Amino acid sequence: MIEEENKKVIEGREVIPLLTPYKLGKFNLSHRIVLAPLTRTRSYNFVAQPHAALYYSQRTTNGGFLIGEASGVSETAQGYPNTPGIWTREQVEAWKPIVRAVHEKGGIFFCQLWHAGRVSNYGISPDGQPPISSTNKPIQKEGSSTKYPPPRRLRTDEIPKIVNDFRMAAKNAIEAGFDGVEIHGANGYLLDQFLKDKVNDRDDEYGGTLENRCRFPLEVVKAVGDEIGADKVGVRLSPFADYCDCGDSDPQALGIYMARSLSQLGILYCHVIEPRMRTMFDKFESNESLLPIRKAFNGTFIVAGGYNRNEGNKVLASGGADLVAYGRLFLANPDLPTRFELNAELNKPDRSTFYTNDPVLGYTDYPFLESMT
Repeated sequence: MIEEENKKVIEGREVIPLLTPYKLGKFNLSHRIVLAPLTRTRSYNFVAQPHAALYYSQRTTNGGFLIGEASGVSETAQGYPNTPGIWTREQVEAWKPIVRAVHEKGGIFFCQLWHAGRVSNYGISPDGQPPISSTNKPIQKEGSSTKYPPPRRLRTDEIPKIVNDFRMAAKNAIEAGFDGVEIHGANGYLLDQFLKDKVNDRDDEYGGTLENRCRFPLEVVKAVGDEIGADKVGVRLSPFADYCDCGDSDPQALGIYMARSLSQLGILYCHVIEPRMRTMFDKFESNESLLPIRKAFNGTFIVAGGYNRNEGNKVLASGGADLVAYGRLFLANPDLPTRFELNAELNKPDRSTFYTNDPVLGYTDYPFLESMT
């Protein structure tokens, strides 16, 4: 909910909740529009490239909050070609000038830590090995043009190694200059594969009950918080989604349990995808609400899921969220906060260039409002 001091600041003029300041832990945000983590497949050989400095700095405002694209925590973590990692010295050094470019414009920058799990293939996995998961069941999403091989079920004694990969990646992110990290527990990737009962078919302490299915993701969060400080940690969840054939029979209970558990760990924020969003490009309406999950979490609550300007203002004004993450709109409008402030026309995102490897086209060439006047 908008704080009392912010109400006083905006008294006597039009209230634009998205453009009001917010205190995110120790970070003073000038507005509530967040750059969502967006995979752009322009990091060759899993190393972030210099052109990313321009891309992120274009979308930086003084006091703005940016979440970087998903970055792999180990050589087994990658799901797609040309996505960045943060487990090697070369990767850490490559991120430093990119983070510096954001900081020079006054932005707050978090690194999203990622393990794709079974959303991968033999060509990306090291030594052509099967991808790892909570299960040995492959993705069998109907209508998908992508074919995924059967994964290898992680042994119980291997899980501490993956927890440590996340911990070390968080340490590397701070060394690279990032202000904090977001742990990717959404979108059908490894942590989500443990959380969801339609995928997790284990019969050990990491499967079966809700508590057991959440155990590994929460171990990751605790380890990362212990390493860099829980006040520098966020978590992204998508309990209602069925991304990559990864659904759950009771998503509301899953979301509430995770929210309460994350509160106990004292993390900075919880970032949750709306139930209306089911796929990458299509919007589905839903009668479900994030409000019970929001109420179960004590820290900052970020929502995402195809919001426009009016919907973002509405969810903030109603107390449904503290911050709103924008993906496609921010991708296509590097000056999105300015456009929202002026209620100006928006560039349309070009889906055909979302995942190309061109360092300019559909990446840093979207026009700013000032260049269109």
